[in-house]
Amino acid sequence: MAWHQGRRQRASDAGSFDLRLRPQDRVGGPPKGPSKARGAGRRRGSGFKIFPQRKRGSGKGSGAGRSRIGRLIYWAAVLALWGVIAIAVIIVWVGIHLPPIQSLEIPKRPPSVLILGDNGATLATRGDMGGAAVPLREMPAYVPNAFIAIEDRRFYSHYAVDPLGIARAAFADVLHRGASQGGSTLTQQLAKNLFLTQERTISRKLQEVLLAFWLEHKFSKQQILELYLNRVYFGAGAYGVEAAAQRYFGKSARQLTLAEAAMLAGLVKSPSRLAPTRNPDGAERRAKLVIADMREQSMISADTARQAIAHPAQAKPQIGAGSANYVADWVMDAVNDLVGHVGTDIVIDTTIDPNLQNAAEQALVETLAQRGAKFGIGEGALVAMTPDGTVRALVGGKNYAESQFDRAIAAKRQPGSAFKPFVYLTALEHGMTPDTVREDAPISVHGWKPGDFEHHYLGPVTLTQALADSINTVAVRLTLELTPAAVIRTAYRMGIVSQLQPNASIALGTSEVSLYELVSAYTPFANGGYADSPHVIQRIRTADGKLLYTRAPQALGRIVDGHYVAMMNTMMRQTLAAGTARTASLPGWQAAGKTGTSQDFRDAWFIGYTSRLVTGVWLGNDDSSPTRKATGGGLPVEIWSRFMKAALHGVTPAPLPGLAGGFGDWAEPPQPMQEPHAPGPVASNRGRQQPNGGGLDFWLLDKLFGKR
Repeated sequence: MAWHQGRRQRASDAGSFDLRLRPQDRVGGPPKGPSKARGAGRRRGSGFKIFPQRKRGSGKGSGAGRSRIGRLIYWAAVLALWGVIAIAVIIVWVGIHLPPIQSLEIPKRPPSVLILGDNGATLATRGDMGGAAVPLREMPAYVPNAFIAIEDRRFYSHYAVDPLGIARAAFADVLHRGASQGGSTLTQQLAKNLFLTQERTISRKLQEVLLAFWLEHKFSKQQILELYLNRVYFGAGAYGVEAAAQRYFGKSARQLTLAEAAMLAGLVKSPSRLAPTRNPDGAERRAKLVIADMREQSMISADTARQAIAHPAQAKPQIGAGSANYVADWVMDAVNDLVGHVGTDIVIDTTIDPNLQNAAEQALVETLAQRGAKFGIGEGALVAMTPDGTVRALVGGKNYAESQFDRAIAAKRQPGSAFKPFVYLTALEHGMTPDTVREDAPISVHGWKPGDFEHHYLGPVTLTQALADSINTVAVRLTLELTPAAVIRTAYRMGIVSQLQPNASIALGTSEVSLYELVSAYTPFANGGYADSPHVIQRIRTADGKLLYTRAPQALGRIVDGHYVAMMNTMMRQTLAAGTARTASLPGWQAAGKTGTSQDFRDAWFIGYTSRLVTGVWLGNDDSSPTRKATGGGLPVEIWSRFMKAALHGVTPAPLPGLAGGFGDWAEPPQPMQEPHAPGPVASNRGRQQPNGGGLDFWLLDKLFGKR
């Protein structure tokens, strides 16, 4: 009974204990045979050791906790390893798409073009870079410090990338719920400016970081800072601190004040929005922030900061404002013809007078703003040059920012009656005088019946009256009498280069010309009958002073006899005295000129001159739509008068050629010109290539359009 109870007890205990047999517990040591030993061991009760067994569900012990921590550590290590591998793959991928490091070098700065007025003032800059590089040692210390303070305050302590700056920018972005700050260092910005585009992509950002590390490895902090200051964009086409200083303050970066340096440093964030010429208040607020940051970082004293804030920088108004860009574009078109491709910075000295350029722009723009809409006029242009062809002012439109099309140089429009002086000069050279009489009466040319705006006829009139009152029938009669070919020859000789159509309507200016060439063609009337070579470029040199081109004096000779010049000046003076331009006002000066109005009032012109300046004005619409009956004697004369008063202010008046005594010196004119009767083109005496390429047979034109 006791034995059975003990057995039951052991059987019960078997459910609570773990029975494991170790080999050393067996009699005779570890078993030799595989199965027998194991069987014998099981039969011997003395060979078992009894261990307590934990019940399932009790896993809250320290072993389970250690197991979970181990698993976390394991998976963290796995993820970290894969993260490192992923980063390595990305770096390799980005590196593959970069140029080989051994071939990387700082790209040569593209050449800049500095365009100056005749007084040395900057008119405009062209090219990707606007200013020569300035060594860091030549700048005031507060110039680089201003950029460091606002853009990268840990510039000298980080290595290419600033983690604290990135964290600060990210935190600020979260607070502002948008991208309000950037974390790029100056080195990163330089890498972007030198090697990359402005696109906002992750790959481009990664390339920027790698290149920033390369720059930090390759160059010193001072070299990186100098490169940055000479490459960063400041708006208005100005790249580099020197170009920006010249553009906004009219001085070198070497002479910048603290307030000016702070304003330039503030521009980097948003050059277009914060440009002091466009947003002076915004630029000033940003400059104050830069000064405050400089003070916070102990770069300047409190007194210095207060002085700079109390006397903010003032941007220098651009001379000629936007209109000087029309000149700059024209100049750039001519540079390649004069000196070819240039791989270095160049300086171009022009003949433009900045004061006259400004006066021309004001006269045109303000007049159109006040009265242009009334007459349905959308655009205008003005060209002024001295009698020898030196261009002093050129405005190609009322707003360069809105339209870069140059209406003074590139636009071809019908000159209307402004072409008539070539008809009357041809008549004088064929034996007529200002007192010669022709009939103002109806005329028909193959069904075409030219008339005047007033639709009435005066009968017999002198050539002087006919030109002053712009009588169309007389001009057409003279053209038919002299032949259109003869008139065209005269126009080409005077300086017209556009192709002219040999028909009777040429007398009324139906062939299109540019304002620039028409003004040029009037200069012989102002200079006594001599050819000129219109020009705007005086000299081209490299930034270090090497002369590449200089304009040599040109003597092209006489193309109109002085007697005929005197006659023409006498006749065209009457245009201002009693004719279509009688509203012109230029006290103290002898002035002459001719108005022009094209068909359907599409174009309104006035070309007027004194012995010192020849100026032409054109008004109209770019799409050639009719104006509201605008004529050459209206707004063009008003703009001309306003400009000429400003341009000739303080200049001693001088008489027109041939009118020294106040009257025409043409009592004994020379013999009439003899027209050639052999076929072949007639070359211009002004040394210009004929637009017809030399194929115009004037002899045949004489036969076709001679007097009938």
